[in-house]
Amino acid sequence: MLQNKIYQNFLIEILKTFFTIIFGLSIISLTVRGVNFLDLIVDSGYPVSIYFRYSFLNLFGLIPKFIPLAFFLSVLFFIFKHINNRELDVLWVSGVKKIKIVNLFFLISLIIVLIYLFFSILLTPYALNESRQLLGKDNLNSFLPTIRTKQFSDSFKGFTYIVEKKKNNEVKNIFLHDKGNNLKNLASSKDDILNVTIVAKEGLVNEREMFLIEGQVISSKKNNEEVEVVKFEQLKINLKNFVTSTIKQPKLQETSTKTLFNCIFNLKKVASVCKNKESKKEIIPILIRRASLPTYIPVIALMCSFLLLKSQKNYLNRVIIFLLSFVILIMTELVIRYTGLNFFLRLTYILLPFIMLTTIYVFLLYKFKTE
Repeated sequence: MLQNKIYQNFLIEILKTFFTIIFGLSIISLTVRGVNFLDLIVDSGYPVSIYFRYSFLNLFGLIPKFIPLAFFLSVLFFIFKHINNRELDVLWVSGVKKIKIVNLFFLISLIIVLIYLFFSILLTPYALNESRQLLGKDNLNSFLPTIRTKQFSDSFKGFTYIVEKKKNNEVKNIFLHDKGNNLKNLASSKDDILNVTIVAKEGLVNEREMFLIEGQVISSKKNNEEVEVVKFEQLKINLKNFVTSTIKQPKLQETSTKTLFNCIFNLKKVASVCKNKESKKEIIPILIRRASLPTYIPVIALMCSFLLLKSQKNYLNRVIIFLLSFVILIMTELVIRYTGLNFFLRLTYILLPFIMLTTIYVFLLYKFKTE
């Protein structure tokens, strides 16, 4: 009964450390990424609410990346803490077998594997897909934040612009160049228009409208043989139909696991991600990352269990075990990228953790019995 209480406390302690580490690492990473996400407001003119929602949904894409490392650190912290406090020595003297602590580590690793699978297979693809859908709605708040003085901007598809001066919502010496038929209606003849260029001395920007003063509209025909120039004193341009150049099509990492699975095995006609063979080479590593990579987490648990062995070279063993476990974490990330290119490598990556688990567990049993 007492041993069960001890195991329960150990489990809670490791899980608390794990969740603390995973939360800290994810928030730090999200903070760094959040700086890049500011381009949604500055370059593409999305409202602040979209920025925060997009950042929050991307948090679920960061969490699985840190789960193996967070578990590794939490187990190491637990072992080092209890070894330094001589608490494990008390357990061994009281009759608790070391293999039972190893089994506890293994059980906790299985819980972490389930958490990883829940995120990687279900929650993360859904959250990332939702974040991409947010950008697809084109909820442009204002055109003004996308304007930068003396710097070309292409925040909208087929539309490039630059201004010399900008003060509040007033701009001067404006140059607009449209190749995406956004300003086609400003030409006298809408047929065969290749591009439209607008030059103006000054203007006012109000949310998704631009009011220009003293300038001209230059329209070029598709054959480049005819150019039309129309001067104006005042011109109002509606920017509501402009489409931002932000990527709105979900990437493979943002596609549901079911869709990717159907794509690989040709179970049914699915989205455009399956149209070419090259995309399948990219889909395989993604599926293996979601379903097979977490099987290396129990391997890390057993590797850390070597720290329970008695040794005269205690410090050296700690360094070696730490380096070996860390190398396993790194190699699982590096090799997984090439699993879509080679069947043998793919099969090895999937089967290797089970071979390692059996080998390491049997070796630990032998070492504990011979101590």
